[in-house]
Order: sequence, then structure tokens, then C-alpha cells
Amino acid sequence: MAGEGEKKPVLEMVQADGADEGCVTFVLHDEDHTLGNSLRYMIMKTVDVDFCGYTITHPSESKINFRIQTRGGVPATEPLRRGLKDLTEVSQHVLNTFQARVNEFKKRQEDPME
Repeated sequence: MAGEGEKKPVLEMVQADGADEGCVTFVLHDEDHTLGNSLRYMIMKTVDVDFCGYTITHPSESKINFRIQTRGGVPATEPLRRGLKDLTEVSQHVLNTFQARVNEFKKRQEDPME
């Protein structure tokens, strides 16, 4: 546990002794279903992933246990990184598109009707 004044890690990697690196549970702190379900969807699109799922341990806790199992010797960290990168790109595209439409709407509201 982090002491007073220390930052708690955002991500922890939990791996059973002797387990290969293709079967890992990641603990994401201060997150909920918003990230969990979106990230699970992005990771499951990866060909090398056999299983990807998450649980929220208890409604009063804001952490996710995120499990990834891969095949072909691919480390579980690779699909996690790719999933986070892809989710960031999709989110940025949605934000940019939304902002462009808001700006168009505001511009139409300022222009007098013709």
C-alpha cells in the first residue's frame, strides 16, 4: 500500500508463480466499467487474444481486475498496450468530430438566415 504522500500505482500486474507471460491479470486503480468495457472490446479484436475480461471486485472499490490470455507466446502486455493506444485514437477521433460539429453549429447560429 502507498503511504501518506505517496502515489498509489495506477496499474499493477499480477502473475501467478510459474505462469507464462501470456496469462496475466492487470489491476487498474480508480477505474470503472467505462474503461473496462471499452478496453475489453478493443483488446478482443486482437487475433492473438484467447480471452479478455474484467471484474470489479466490489461496488465500493474503484478498481478493475483485468485478465488477458494470449496464444502463440505473445506477452499479455502487448495487447493491453495496443488496446490502450487504439482506444485513445478512437476517443480522440470522436472528440475531434464532436468539436468540429459543435463549431459548425455555433457558426450557423451566428450567421443571419438567408
